[in-house]
Amino acid sequence: MTRENSSILEVEGHELEISHPDKMLWPELGIHKAMYLQKLIMLAPYLLPYCRNRYLTTIRYPNGVGGKFFYQKNAPQPLPDFVHTAHSGGVDYINLDSLATLLWLGNLAALEFHPSFEYIGGEEPAEWVLDIDPSEELMPRVMEAVALIGEALDSMGIQSVPKTSGATGVQIIIPVKKGYTFGQLRKVGQFLAKFLTEKYPDLFTIERMIKERRNKIYIDYVQHAAGKSLSAPYTPRAREHATVSTPLLWDEVRNGVDPKDFNLLTIEARLNELGDLIAQTPKQSLDDVLAFVK
Repeated sequence: MTRENSSILEVEGHELEISHPDKMLWPELGIHKAMYLQKLIMLAPYLLPYCRNRYLTTIRYPNGVGGKFFYQKNAPQPLPDFVHTAHSGGVDYINLDSLATLLWLGNLAALEFHPSFEYIGGEEPAEWVLDIDPSEELMPRVMEAVALIGEALDSMGIQSVPKTSGATGVQIIIPVKKGYTFGQLRKVGQFLAKFLTEKYPDLFTIERMIKERRNKIYIDYVQHAAGKSLSAPYTPRAREHATVSTPLLWDEVRNGVDPKDFNLLTIEARLNELGDLIAQTPKQSLDDVLAFVK
C-alpha cells in the first residue's frame, strides 16, 4: 500500500481503494490512516468475533480525533458488494463479518465499533454484560469497585472477564449458554447491584440520574438490552491515547491497572502473549443463580 492521495489494497479477493492514507487520525501520536488500517488487520481476528452477525454502530471521525464526529447506524452508500447489511427498526445496519468490511469502514475513518447485544434476527443476548461507570472522568476507585464486583460474581459461581471500555469505565463480560432472556439476566444484575450498594453504600450506586450519583461508581445492569449497543472487545477508541477496549486478568484489576496502557501502539504484544481472554472463558449456565434470585 503506497502513501499517496489514494491507493489500492487487495484483501480477501477484493480491491479496496484507500483514500488519503497519510491523513492523521490520532495526530498527537502520529497515527495516520495507513497505520490505523495495519492495526485493524492485526486486531481483526479478535475484534470480528464480537461484531459478526450483530447490528453495528460506528463512530466516524473524518478529520481525526479532536475533530467533528458522528455516529452512523445506517450503512453508508455506495456499498461495495462484499459488505453485508441487516435491516432492523427502519435501519440498514452493517454486518461487520469480514476483514474487507472492517478495512472499508476504517478507510471511512470509523474509529470505534459498537455492536448490539443481540445477534441479527434474534432476541436472545449473545452474552451478559455489566457496565461499570465512574461518575467522574478520573476515579482511582474504579478498579477497586470492579474487583469487588468480580468477587461477588465469583461467590455466586459465575466466571467473568473484565474489560476496559477504552474510555473511563469498565465492562464485565459473562459468557452464558443460549436460552436466557435479557429480562432474566437483568434480574440477576439487579440482585447483584442491590447487594453491592447495600454492602458498600459509599462506593456503589444504581441511581440512573448522573447528578444524583455524586462520586460513586454506577453499576449499570439496565443498559444490557435488545436494541442497545456497547463498545466491542478490542475496538479502538477515539481518545487521545488511542486506547483499545481490552479484556483484563483479574489480578490486573486488583493491582489497579491503568486503561491507557492498552492502546493501538501496545496491544499487539499483549494479544500475542495472552490471546483472547473472553474466548478462553466457557459459556456457563445461570439456572442455579436464577432459581435463587426469584
